Order: sequence, then C-alpha cells, then structure tokens
Amino acid sequence: MGVLLRSFSPGTDRKGISNWLLQRASAIVLAAYFLFNFGFIVANPDLDYFLWSKLYSSGWMQIFSLLAVLALAGHAWIGLWCVYTDYVTERLLGPKAPFLRNSLQLLTVLIIGSYIAWTLSIFWSL
Repeated sequence: MGVLLRSFSPGTDRKGISNWLLQRASAIVLAAYFLFNFGFIVANPDLDYFLWSKLYSSGWMQIFSLLAVLALAGHAWIGLWCVYTDYVTERLLGPKAPFLRNSLQLLTVLIIGSYIAWTLSIFWSL
C-alpha cells in the first residue's frame, strides 16, 4: 500500500507516465498524418507533381509535416531509450554497458537531431 501511495503522491517522478503519454500522442499525430496523406491520394486519382507540390508548399501542410516529423522523432527517441535501458545493461553486457548505452543514446540524439535539421532545410529551405 505504501508503494502505491508513493507513486501517486505529489513531487514523485512521473517520467514514465509522461513518456507513455508522449508515445500515445505522437502515435495519434502520425496516424492522422498518414490518414490525411492516404485520403488525399485516394481523393485525387489524377495526382501529379504540381498538385502534390501545391499541397506541400502551403504553410499549414508544412507545419503539419513538421509536427509529424517531431512526433516521429519523439516516438523514436522514447522507444529507443526504452530498448537501451532495458537491454544494454551491466547484467547482460558487463561493466562496459553504461558507456555503450550512453554512446548509443548520444548517437541516437545526433541522428534524430540531424533528421530534424534536414527536415527544416527541406521544408523551409534554410
């Protein structure tokens, strides 16, 4: 009972709940983005480059696309962080596991950050 009360008391670490909520919210954004694009393709059977570029050059679609990329980045980061902390452990890999885990996390942050920067440069020609 004490553990249950501590988990709901103010001031406790709620990182797990926050991560879970962010995973679900990002999945909803990604599903909405996919369904919108799928619906646009189905609704426009004679889709060509000019119609597609007109859609993606509009400001609201650029923001929606950026939101989808940020949702994908957050979703990927949380998922990979869970994998790294669950499977790259000292119990499984020995004393070098923390260094390996931190290196993998840094590499993941660098890759995700470069994808976000690349997306910004594509959408807004920075």
